[in-house]
Amino acid sequence: MDRPPPLFDTALARTRLARARAAGYADFLLNTLAEDLDDRLAAVLRTFTCVLDLATPTDAAARVLAARYPEATRIRLTPLAEPASASHLRVAGDPEALPVAAGGLDLAVSLLALQGVNDLPGALVQLRRALRPDGLLLACLLGGRSLTELRQSFAQAESELEGGVSPRVAPFTAVREVGGLLQRAGFGLPVADTETLTVRYADAFGLMRDLRAMGLTNTLSERRRTPLRRATLMRVAEIYAARFSDPDGRVRATFEILWVSGWVPHESQQKPLRPGSAKARLADALGTVEHSTDDRSPR
Repeated sequence: MDRPPPLFDTALARTRLARARAAGYADFLLNTLAEDLDDRLAAVLRTFTCVLDLATPTDAAARVLAARYPEATRIRLTPLAEPASASHLRVAGDPEALPVAAGGLDLAVSLLALQGVNDLPGALVQLRRALRPDGLLLACLLGGRSLTELRQSFAQAESELEGGVSPRVAPFTAVREVGGLLQRAGFGLPVADTETLTVRYADAFGLMRDLRAMGLTNTLSERRRTPLRRATLMRVAEIYAARFSDPDGRVRATFEILWVSGWVPHESQQKPLRPGSAKARLADALGTVEHSTDDRSPR
């Protein structure tokens, strides 16, 4: 059976990230998420001895791990080759081909990397195998509502001027899907939550410049290969300004951030009680009258 073509052009994604870092990476979003990562790790009351930063585009997550777990063995799987570091073992590699022995880690974190893998369920399975029992995965990725304004503006402009719509923005994962993916990968106690960050720009071109400076421009395998027409681009900016501007004239860009966490099952973790094992009645706690499911008496 033939495998479907990959969703993303991985080589192109690396090239564009390298270009963004060489020109000066726009790190405002990653720095905000690194602060959030630190806050979330502060709430985990345990010590980790071998930790992994999985393919975060910069060393923002690695710095958090170095400060919080100075005695741990720290590994950074980098999307691009980086200079050697005294604080981390740096390995250039692919997050879909994790070079870590089974049970070799007890913490894996990742910021803004997993939304760009071709096989997210497979990547989660590899992470599950690399984590030892009671190990933790904590990651964030772009969610399905990210860049909705840009997506809608491109769709309308291309429909008007080119007679069809081409894929411009990746189909990011929805929050309702992530918990199921964690469970399928074998994680216990899965949690997924979402937050929305709104960034404002003078115009749509400012957003496009930042996306280029974050290496987040279009790397879809099915992208249109011909250059974007100037008339279409100008129409995108007009639609964006007309539909998504604030009273002061600045335009909004939505970044939906999905945070996911899951633990490798361990006997020490909390487990659900067996049905019927409760020692108190919910009706008593709520001060209501309990009715059985076959109670057909008039109400």
